[in-house]
Amino acid sequence: MFVELDVGWMAHPFPTGSFKISSSKQIDTIRGLGLVRVRYVPEKSDPESASVEDGAATACRSPSDVLALERAQAAQHAQLLRQQRAQLLSAQQNSLTACERRFGAAVLQYRKTLEQVSAQPKLVAEQCHAMVTGFVGEMLADGESAIRLLTETAGDKSSMHSVNVTIVSLLMGKAMGLNQDDMQDLGMAAFLHDIGKTQLPDRVRWLEENFSSTEYKAYQEHVGQGVQIGKTMGLSQGAMLAIAQHHELVDGSGFPSRVKGESMSVGARILALVNRYDNLCNPSRPGAALTPHEALALIFAQLKNRFDAAALSCFIRMMGVYPPGSVVQLVDGRYASVVSVNSSRPLKPRVVVHEPSVPKHEALILDLEHASNISIRRSLKPSSLPVAALDYLAPRQRVCYFFERVVDTHMKDAVS
Repeated sequence: MFVELDVGWMAHPFPTGSFKISSSKQIDTIRGLGLVRVRYVPEKSDPESASVEDGAATACRSPSDVLALERAQAAQHAQLLRQQRAQLLSAQQNSLTACERRFGAAVLQYRKTLEQVSAQPKLVAEQCHAMVTGFVGEMLADGESAIRLLTETAGDKSSMHSVNVTIVSLLMGKAMGLNQDDMQDLGMAAFLHDIGKTQLPDRVRWLEENFSSTEYKAYQEHVGQGVQIGKTMGLSQGAMLAIAQHHELVDGSGFPSRVKGESMSVGARILALVNRYDNLCNPSRPGAALTPHEALALIFAQLKNRFDAAALSCFIRMMGVYPPGSVVQLVDGRYASVVSVNSSRPLKPRVVVHEPSVPKHEALILDLEHASNISIRRSLKPSSLPVAALDYLAPRQRVCYFFERVVDTHMKDAVS
């Protein structure tokens, strides 16, 4: 009989959930699954007479023949698992490569914008608009998008920061139900929110705790400079307002105008939060960087009154308790790195597990949603990892994000 098992991948030990029964052991295994019924597909099954003949033939085989048959079946099963593993490795590598290629293209677009905005403001605005339109169209299409951690990406902080903030802000905009026009304004504002820093001296382009009052005032001027550049680019009023308010806070403690939450646009409330989060993860001094989990915890525990409550709630749901880039320990004691989060399942991210028996370039991503017996015990600082796990997981010095379509790919071997 050809059967189809109506259970998830992780709930049975077979290579696939649809197959033709070939041994009594498989029947015993199916019985042990506790199913009320099993779907049978007649057109894919052997005729009844053939099944009887096959059964009679099996009964007549010698013990050595039966053992040889079982070994052949085991070898075939192992080969199928190897093929599936290779396919999954290829699929996850292709997805990562595509994300990194597009992240790199966005970084190049930002550098080009910085170089050409003074001479050709309208042209670079059109180029930025086209890129953001592409992102918005993909995110608003049917299906879910997940936040994907990228490998260590070369590039200057300003370019990477701009792309990170754009991607996360747009994903938040979608989660908060913004329409396409508002998403477009948000994307443009996020991509260009620091464009005014091109007019500042290098020493004050990135906020430092030891700034003098004069330096801090000079740093704040990048907001007004960004608005002026936005005007030359012909940006929309929605994008301009979000740029003007991206350092404002809902309690009125922000700058430059100290407006409060009710006076901030929705785009500005999103942008202010995402901008702070990325600056905590990717500060100008790498030694001061927080892990994504630490940054999220700090914002929630100490800064939540400064950010819009609806935006913060959405951000936590979207990023998960353990955002991509977090280093964690699983309940079984193994160490792992969070590489992807689907906002609909924030407590069940996808992770790469330190598995000494598997070369790290062959490590499969484990989707915790499909591993019912495995969960996260705690978050860790990378420095607290054992040396072997630290080398294997290679936590990122810089956290870079992009988005990918959610694809349901997993296999039982990944959790063994």
